[in-house]
Amino acid sequence: MTGISGFSSLGLKTKNVVVAGGLIAFVFGVYFYTMRAVGGTYELQTAIDKFERDKNKQDA
Repeated sequence: MTGISGFSSLGLKTKNVVVAGGLIAFVFGVYFYTMRAVGGTYELQTAIDKFERDKNKQDA
């Protein structure tokens, strides 16, 4: 197994823990990045509210 120096000398359980830790860190990083990106702005809701106000003004 060629890869990170010293990784091949670790025991099987230690390798599994290292890989699992890396995967968990990656998944949580993607989750928090996505939640921040999606929840950060209300541009769509603002546009919908403006459209509804304009529509109500035209109807009146």
